[in-house]
Amino acid sequence: MTVDPPQAQPASSDPANTDQLGELLGTAVTELTPIGGGDICRAYRARLEDSRTVFVKTLVDAPDGFFATEAYGLRQLHSAAGGVPVPEVLAADSAHLALEWVTQGPPSASAAERLGRTLAATHQAGHDGFGSLRGPGWIGTLPLPGGPWPDWPRMWANGRIEPYLRSARDRGAITKRDAADVTRVMDVLPDLTGPAEAPSLVHGDLWAGNVLWGADGRTWLVDPAVHGGHRETDLAMLMLFGLPHLDRVVASYHEATPLADGWRDRLPLHQLHPVLVHAVLFGGSYGSQAGQLARLALRSH
Repeated sequence: MTVDPPQAQPASSDPANTDQLGELLGTAVTELTPIGGGDICRAYRARLEDSRTVFVKTLVDAPDGFFATEAYGLRQLHSAAGGVPVPEVLAADSAHLALEWVTQGPPSASAAERLGRTLAATHQAGHDGFGSLRGPGWIGTLPLPGGPWPDWPRMWANGRIEPYLRSARDRGAITKRDAADVTRVMDVLPDLTGPAEAPSLVHGDLWAGNVLWGADGRTWLVDPAVHGGHRETDLAMLMLFGLPHLDRVVASYHEATPLADGWRDRLPLHQLHPVLVHAVLFGGSYGSQAGQLARLALRSH
């Protein structure tokens, strides 16, 4: 659903399996146009014989259940009354995910305000427990422990921070000092989380690249790692990597569903997981950033 300048190709010459796609979608694929925007999957705009345009992504040797899990998460988000729109899942199999096409437009303050309100509604839809009731999933291509967990602190410590801290250590992507400070956070995590909240339905990988600004004036969410979690997590990730008109998003969210006192002080706690994921995937300075976030999170203890 990104709009990098494409080069149309006949369906028969494209590396995606157009015959399988046609069978999956119930109509022939007449043209596939590669589009940019994905670091993991290959993405395409597909034109179908029945005149529809759809978005398709594919991954060679995708892990078992990779696209089925994403499709399930999108459907969960779609079911949230008044929540952020997500593209309709048209079909999924072991190699492909086909979605409703979203025509994109420029970011706007009004769309950002709507995103804040609708994200609050998504979170308020709730979840039956902490973690994923479907089982393990993925964040990027990394395995994501599922659940359910008895409470959010244990999910965050044992299902989000510890596995990626261990992987970062194994890869030499974090120093001993920084790793020790992250471990200290896990040790005292129940004291850092603020007021207890019921499980929210969270996107789970909410950075700017997974927010589409639609030409219809709405924002759309894609590529989720959906689970029952803490609503501050989605906001913390938006604030970690930035988003156009982010101040309007946050103000609108807070107006719709006020955040608990001290939520800004808890941002580093919620940002630890995505930064550790980046340390595992990319190395570089992400390990030291995780250490800095851990020390900021510990200031309130």
